[in-house]
Amino acid sequence: MKLFFHTCLAAVAAFLLLSGSAMGQTTKDTVIVRRAAALDSTLAGKSIFNMLPSKSKGSKADVTVHQSSAIQKAMASHISGNSSRTMSGYRVRIYFDNQQNSRAVSENAMRRFESLYPGIAAYRNYQAPFFKVTVGDFRTKSEAMELLQAIKATFPTAFVVKENINYPVIDRYHSYVIDTVKVAVKK
Repeated sequence: MKLFFHTCLAAVAAFLLLSGSAMGQTTKDTVIVRRAAALDSTLAGKSIFNMLPSKSKGSKADVTVHQSSAIQKAMASHISGNSSRTMSGYRVRIYFDNQQNSRAVSENAMRRFESLYPGIAAYRNYQAPFFKVTVGDFRTKSEAMELLQAIKATFPTAFVVKENINYPVIDRYHSYVIDTVKVAVKK
């Protein structure tokens, strides 16, 4: 996913450069904030045993693992059976209401959170009749409680909920990356 994101970002930047110069525009560097990788997507759904170096694959060394075929079958079964598995964890709910203006208020709450806490994932959904905004992806309740304490002054009605979550970022203390992209602007 990370590689895919960077490829898309590079393609968009190239398109903006080419189209911008054709329409009397110039480019400038712009700083963006994006979430850090949750996992190395190049390894997702692959067996580590098939990735070991071997001289037959052009490596300088040979690594051989002696294991029964039952282990190989179990590993293959585990990978195929868990390809779309969700992960149970915790998030912090910062908005929950069913008033007539809840759609607009929930959008504002989400935008406000994203501007104050860049890099922490925010999710907005509607489950009749409630609009909900939850933030973060945490494996443990104590991690969610840390965020709750940090945002309690800004979002006083926030509370921790148990939900299916996306894979959390690898380094929770560095949950986002600041990057630079070229953007086309009028001359």
